[in-house]
Amino acid sequence: MRFAQLIALALVLVAGAAQADTREHQKEELSRFERYAGDPVAEFPMFDLWQWQVVGRDRVVLWSTIHDAFLIRVDKGCNNLEWTHGLSVTQNMRQKVSQKFDFVVFRDQRCKIEEIRPIDYQAMVKDGKAAEPPKHE
Repeated sequence: MRFAQLIALALVLVAGAAQADTREHQKEELSRFERYAGDPVAEFPMFDLWQWQVVGRDRVVLWSTIHDAFLIRVDKGCNNLEWTHGLSVTQNMRQKVSQKFDFVVFRDQRCKIEEIRPIDYQAMVKDGKAAEPPKHE
């Protein structure tokens, strides 16, 4: 019985360390993208969601093309965005994502888009601050 308790405690400690590491990594990634984010915009064109990356509890970077990225802030009532393994984005206006009308959707949640900021991804690449171009999912 004691051995099982030790194993359970070890698993909790490992999970806590992994969560702290994930949040720290997301914080670093958010900071990196924010340096290249412009002023908020009302909408952006998107024919297909090229790639996405969670960078915080209420932030995600969406690529509408391999060269066009946007920092999205969703409603703070959105739970566990940082742990999602898949998401989509509504497009209530044809081939556009709007701060006014659209949502980030994952699991059973629809998270209202509160802010859209275009990222100068070309400048990130030029400055060596961008990773490999994201792969199409």
